Amino acid sequence: MARAPQPRRITLGGHEAVALTPQEYEQLVASRRQIGGQSARVRVLSQQAKRTAQLLYELETLIETRGDACQDPAHVPSTTCPGPEATPGHADTVCLRCAVAALLRRHRDAAT
Repeated sequence: MARAPQPRRITLGGHEAVALTPQEYEQLVASRRQIGGQSARVRVLSQQAKRTAQLLYELETLIETRGDACQDPAHVPSTTCPGPEATPGHADTVCLRCAVAALLRRHRDAAT
């Protein structure tokens, strides 16, 4: 592994300083710009992740079903709603609301 070059230390007016060549200084400035840009992108991604998590939480709250009994009046009473282990193949036998709730539960549980 290559070792980073050590800066040249000098003393100016009784204070220690570091001497850089013009090329080293330009590289330093370019690195600071890159880090600043990356920091801004990370901040935006973090905000988007928080908004997405909040959206999913609100969506889950909106469509939440209580236990295994479907709250959708259009749902056929003889059909049971999917639990957390429901698969996409069950979509034709259950209401959309229950299928989406099961999907959200699976993804929430996988993320924790």
